Amino acid sequence: MNEKLTHFDAGGQAWMVDVGGKDETARRAVAAGAIRMKPETLAIVRAGTAKKGDVLGIARIAAIQAAKRTWELIPLCHPIALTALEVHFEVDEARSRVECRAVAECRGRTGVEMEALTAVSAGLLTIYDMCKAVDRGMTMGDIRLLEKEGGKSGRFVAP
Repeated sequence: MNEKLTHFDAGGQAWMVDVGGKDETARRAVAAGAIRMKPETLAIVRAGTAKKGDVLGIARIAAIQAAKRTWELIPLCHPIALTALEVHFEVDEARSRVECRAVAECRGRTGVEMEALTAVSAGLLTIYDMCKAVDRGMTMGDIRLLEKEGGKSGRFVAP
């Protein structure tokens, strides 16, 4: 495992990693997370009766939009031309939560992990925003990279 943090130079100053010499390869990343809420709030989300509209539909658009703009949100990320982005939401009534999963893909010189993670985060934040009038106690968590493919470091699958 490479123990070196790549976003710092030899003097400890932050810098944007030079990816110009890397080969373009197919890149893919899968991220997930969840937002827990009151069962009554989950029923509103599931029924699509929130005052602000279709919570999951709007959260999906927010997730896609955020992934495309990750480089503007995370200071040292490169702009990436995504070739595909899927965002899925699953209602888990037993645990009173909505799970979000994002799959980002591109052909490029750097990975799409940050784009997948940003999509999940923005999707969950949008659910919070749309439901906060009825449930300010919602909690987001378990945001994580599940897998990534491509590039020099190869494949990663979370344990």
